[in-house]
Amino acid sequence: MIINVAMCQMNVVPGRPDINTETMLDMIAEAKSKKADIIIFPEMCIPGYLLGDTWEQAAFLKDCEYYGNKIIEASEDQIIIFGNVAVDWHKIGDDGRVRKYNACFIAHNEKLLGGDNFPYPFRIKTLLPNYREFDDERHFFGLRKLSEELDIKINDLIEPVYAPFKGKQIGLGCIMCEDGWTENYSIKPIEFINNKGGVHLNINISSSPFTLGKYNKRNRIFSEQARTTGTPLVYVNNTGIQNNGKTIYSFDGSSTFYNGGGEIIGHCGSPFVQSVEITKLDLTDQGKSITANKHPVKEDVEYIYQTLCHAIREFTTSIGINKVVIGISGGIDSAVTAALYARVLKSDNILLVNMPSKYNSTTTKNLAASLANKLGCLYTVLPIQHVVDETINQIEDTPAVRSIDNTELKLKISRHMAENIQARDRSARLLAAVAAAFGGVFTCNANKTELTVGYSTLYGDQAGFLAALADLWKHQVYELAIYLNKHIYQKEVIPQGIIDLVPSAELSFEHDVDKGQGDPVIYPYHDYLFRAFIEPWERVTPEDILKWYSEGVLEERIGCEPGLVNKIFSTPKEFIEDLEQWWKLFNGIGLAKRIQSPPILAVSRRAYGFDYRESQIGTYFTKHYYDLKEKLLS
Repeated sequence: MIINVAMCQMNVVPGRPDINTETMLDMIAEAKSKKADIIIFPEMCIPGYLLGDTWEQAAFLKDCEYYGNKIIEASEDQIIIFGNVAVDWHKIGDDGRVRKYNACFIAHNEKLLGGDNFPYPFRIKTLLPNYREFDDERHFFGLRKLSEELDIKINDLIEPVYAPFKGKQIGLGCIMCEDGWTENYSIKPIEFINNKGGVHLNINISSSPFTLGKYNKRNRIFSEQARTTGTPLVYVNNTGIQNNGKTIYSFDGSSTFYNGGGEIIGHCGSPFVQSVEITKLDLTDQGKSITANKHPVKEDVEYIYQTLCHAIREFTTSIGINKVVIGISGGIDSAVTAALYARVLKSDNILLVNMPSKYNSTTTKNLAASLANKLGCLYTVLPIQHVVDETINQIEDTPAVRSIDNTELKLKISRHMAENIQARDRSARLLAAVAAAFGGVFTCNANKTELTVGYSTLYGDQAGFLAALADLWKHQVYELAIYLNKHIYQKEVIPQGIIDLVPSAELSFEHDVDKGQGDPVIYPYHDYLFRAFIEPWERVTPEDILKWYSEGVLEERIGCEPGLVNKIFSTPKEFIEDLEQWWKLFNGIGLAKRIQSPPILAVSRRAYGFDYRESQIGTYFTKHYYDLKEKLLS
């Protein structure tokens, strides 16, 4: 028995059930024209998923119900499976508000299926993630709680949905996203469903954000589930972007169809692209007779490029921005930022601004001009030295006076303060004003290494409407620059001189790039040290770093070049001083700056913002750390 299954990988607009429903109806019409029997949409495709406390608006919930009914009415002879919020207006959740479920709806002939063997005519998400960007338990009532309330074992509640097809009944195992990621859960929804028997197709509707390495993990997990159950599995994910205020997530789709042997027999075209794809499934042999094919696996840098461009395009469109001002210094971060935006926006909608002081070399000024010329963008040079001098003189020459006794206080600007004045003058004064005059916004060009330890100026180079590179370590920024030249532009738009140049803030004569004087961060080592602080699932602390250092396995554990640590630090004392300096900055001023940073585009397994939840509690070193330190120094 052959069944045509349509994977509808749609671009979900969060908070716009009206737009999403219109998209779904168009995709349903396309799927019907391609003779689809089952039409599958992603999780929460009507309301969107990451909506914050919009979920507390009763009027919004009613709209979601209204638009959900529009999809049910469109089902006719097809089986349409889609995600939406389900509301039980007669019950409350743990927060005292009306009860909401993250639900999967199965419609056929304008009616919902599944109510014959379940308390509701829809399926409820069993496992509610409450980590990283997810906060499901804040808003939704899960199947585990419903099981406790009804005093029914959860494996008795989890049932297939039986749907009519060509005079027979087919069993559908319908789950939602996290219900398939069960490696660390004792409850295995896909296993419970298939133990009931009579399941012909497992369906995982998802709203799963992109992160590096996730595609391979998905493929491994879902392929194994199909192989273990012996039942075909279709995974349907959405595209677009969604956010929770501080962190913006791209959704790559990568919707995939596995046969009962775990082989890929269908997928939706390209990642990050909305599409309707039909896969013919032979139910008699679990699709094993269908020619297997592989979704092309991409390099990390290619995925980074795709997700950044996708997110920039979607984010600027969603907030109504089409003009962008970028401060370019002749350095790598601003160059890559400019090259990315030039792929998304028209060149005459991008204004590149170089803002030299007396510390900026002819080398970097020429490189900035060369970049603007190669990208074909608008370009201007606005020197800042006169205004910086004026600011410093005004502060130093104007005393603060206490009127009751005429006490005077004269302020003195240090070299470090003068550096920050330059950075703030560029952003808070010039770029903000230029962006307003240009009718747009200005970017933040910070990378993740700088953000980790606060190597940036608050209200200066850390300002901007969006930090597109802030989830990329410095070495990834360089990799992206090379990729942009070689594969995207297929010519040198980012001058090789920028790639070769020592990274430097150029805020004093001690930052002379022509003399090789650069940043205090040693990127080949500190990139990996800082990454260990945030990205591993189990957080790494100085205690771990010191233990690995003492055992001679530090480079292996954090992933940097073998032997590098001893090349940089000649003694344990130097190593420990460096470690403590950056750990204090990471938990101190770096943290204070991060919570005021612009929104960040997530790429890694742990991005700053809502993904990595921080508290300003100060710096702490464990007792065992001090024991290790004493032993090493003695």
